[in-house]
Amino acid sequence: ANSPAKPVQPQDEEEEDDDDSDDDIDLFGDTDEEEDAAAEKLKEQRVKAYQEKKGKKAPLVAKSMIVLDVKPWDDETDMADVEKSVRSITTDGLTWGQSKLVPLAYGIKKLQISCVVEDDKVGTDFLEEKITEFEDFVQSVDIAAFNKL
Repeated sequence: ANSPAKPVQPQDEEEEDDDDSDDDIDLFGDTDEEEDAAAEKLKEQRVKAYQEKKGKKAPLVAKSMIVLDVKPWDDETDMADVEKSVRSITTDGLTWGQSKLVPLAYGIKKLQISCVVEDDKVGTDFLEEKITEFEDFVQSVDIAAFNKL
C-alpha cells in the first residue's frame, strides 16, 4: 500500500539569520568621514593640477591658408617684380608661402601665391587692398582658395 508522501517538516535546527555576519561587508554603507575628507582633498589637488596645466597652454590660434591670384595689366609686366612687391607686404600674423606663374591668356601669366594668416590679425580685404596698391603692376586680385587650418 502506497501512501501519499508526507510533507517535509522543517527540522528543529536553529534557522535564525545571523545579522552580525552581514556587517562585515557593507556594499552600500557609509564611509567614515576621514576617508571622505581624504578623497575630497585628493580631488581638489587633481583639479588644481589640471587647471594649472590647462592654463599653461597657449590659446589655439585660428589660422587660414589663402591662395591669391594676382593678375598683371599685360604680358609685358615683369612678374618677378610683381612677386617681389607682393612679398614686401609684411604684418603680424602673415606668412608668405610658395608661388607659381600660371598661364592666363594671350601670353599673360598670373601670379598664384599662397600665404598663411592668423584670422584675428589679417583679413582677405587687407591683403587685396595692399596688393592692389601696386597699381603699376597689378590689375586685380582674386582669392583662388581659402582653407581653415
